[in-house]
Amino acid sequence: MIFITQLIYIKPGKEDVFEEFERIAIPAIARYNGSLLLRMRPSKDSIIENSIEVPYELHLVQFESESDFINFMKDKERANFLHLKEASVQASILYKGIKL
Repeated sequence: MIFITQLIYIKPGKEDVFEEFERIAIPAIARYNGSLLLRMRPSKDSIIENSIEVPYELHLVQFESESDFINFMKDKERANFLHLKEASVQASILYKGIKL
């Protein structure tokens, strides 16, 4: 099992475009033996300490295997809507790990 943590930074004013992409991408996770464990929007009040910019959203996802994650990334339906992600996401940071 692998875990993916993603910090997502949105271009100003593109929140609706990002939401449109997420309506396609999030359901695709389950098709590849994955689960969205957490999707959150950190607020300034929820941050105790930081040395990086606070992301717009934070996602925690698990997949049964590395190949499931790779297949999710290659999903044809998701690929058809990557232009929405490119139009709305300024940057994202992805951390991949395992449960210890």
